[in-house]
Amino acid sequence: MVRAGEIRVIDDEKKPLGVMTAADALVLARQRGLDLVEIAPTATPPVCRIMDYGKFLYELHKKEHDAKKHQKQVQIKEIKFRPKISVHDYTFKMNHVKRFLEEGNKVKITVMLRGREKSRPELGQQILDKVGADVVGLGKTDGDTRKQDWAVSGLLVPAKTGGGKDAKVKNTQGSEKEVVGHSQKEGGSQESV
Repeated sequence: MVRAGEIRVIDDEKKPLGVMTAADALVLARQRGLDLVEIAPTATPPVCRIMDYGKFLYELHKKEHDAKKHQKQVQIKEIKFRPKISVHDYTFKMNHVKRFLEEGNKVKITVMLRGREKSRPELGQQILDKVGADVVGLGKTDGDTRKQDWAVSGLLVPAKTGGGKDAKVKNTQGSEKEVVGHSQKEGGSQESV
């Protein structure tokens, strides 16, 4: 419902038709088999457009759906360790932790304690510290460790790379180096990062 007496009208091909009464604009829209939609009610005079309103809503819904399709959902993955874990099991689980961090997911590390291990939660803290040290380039710990009666847990978040491929990095002397991919350019020489 357009309540204003005079409105500025835009046709279905986005061409301005000028200022006219709302009744004349409604007649013009019905002749074309379309709707009269108020798109800028606060303008002076209000702006209305002749369009197929159902098609407009469909395209709006489709744009929102496409925008959601490209969003990355960050998930929290959980990996469970034991204080007396074997070397093979540790490396196997660490490969999963590294893969999850590379994919951009958060990883909850839980060290489960049983029996007499419950009286020594520092064993679980040692495993958490070892995991944190092994993922230094890929992620970092977020917050403090949680100590429960049966477990010690911590959260790892992916490290932010920031800057993309061609980022400027300051070296120890304070001058800037340009980072391209995995090598740094300074003058004409290249060195690995």
